[in-house]
Amino acid sequence: MNSTSSLSSPMDGSHREAIAIHGFGSLAQPTRLAAVRHLLAVHPQSLPAGEIARLCKVPHNTMSTHLGILSRAGLISAEKDGRSMNYRADVTGFRGLLKFLSQDCCHGRPELCGDAFDLPSQIIAVEPTETFMKPAFNVLFLCTQNSARSIIAEALLEKIGRGRFRGYSAGSNPAKEPVPEVIERLAALGHDVSHLHSKSWDEFKGPDAPRMDFIIALCDSPNGQFCPDFGNQFVTGAWPLPDPAQFTGSPTERTTLLNELYAMIRRRIEIFTSLPFDSLDRMAVKARLDEIGDTTRVSP
Repeated sequence: MNSTSSLSSPMDGSHREAIAIHGFGSLAQPTRLAAVRHLLAVHPQSLPAGEIARLCKVPHNTMSTHLGILSRAGLISAEKDGRSMNYRADVTGFRGLLKFLSQDCCHGRPELCGDAFDLPSQIIAVEPTETFMKPAFNVLFLCTQNSARSIIAEALLEKIGRGRFRGYSAGSNPAKEPVPEVIERLAALGHDVSHLHSKSWDEFKGPDAPRMDFIIALCDSPNGQFCPDFGNQFVTGAWPLPDPAQFTGSPTERTTLLNELYAMIRRRIEIFTSLPFDSLDRMAVKARLDEIGDTTRVSP
């Protein structure tokens, strides 16, 4: 018996203590504690293993080890979704740990810990509602080098989506790193740039990768740039945009062009996140995505 949820079941003191030590011990590590925080933040929804690894900024294989420890401790639960594994916070396990602290350590006198148990009990006791159960959409932005356009789009969606959308980006021929000017501009505009980096779209093809709902290509196809073809597996859209790597002129002129590009992407994402997804079928969403990318319809 290794689940902290069993702390609520009758057993002798030594067994209860051993299970509690296992539970608290599994949390006594920065990556695992971060993973639990992210899962509690989206509870009762789940997250794919690859998404948790991205949020915790660790390799997928390392994250799998940590998730296994948390699962055996009864603090998270796993469920298979096709070829992927999704994980959800197990609030029963957390209740067991809190109950152990209040009843065993405090000898049934939780007042000894003041209000330490008030806030967690309120949060953990929240039952799933229809609002909480609405899924978040995963959106992958593609361009050639994943150094500017798709990086900007990822940062904007994370901010504008406000939890309803999760932004990702990748490139068909990724650069070593994002364009410094882009990162500087995003930081100046209040975006979190700590996790932004150039990467190949191959990272999103493995079994542990987060499952995408939409893939939007930002390649400048009118000028000869092309993105990988994902076929009909995903809802895709084409938003051709100019490549900042081709911007010329003085630093002031380049900054002006970058601001215009940022405004174009922001406008498209604002329209995209406002679509009535509940009332649109797959083909209608596809059509709306392409309309958004039509430069004759959308301007800064």
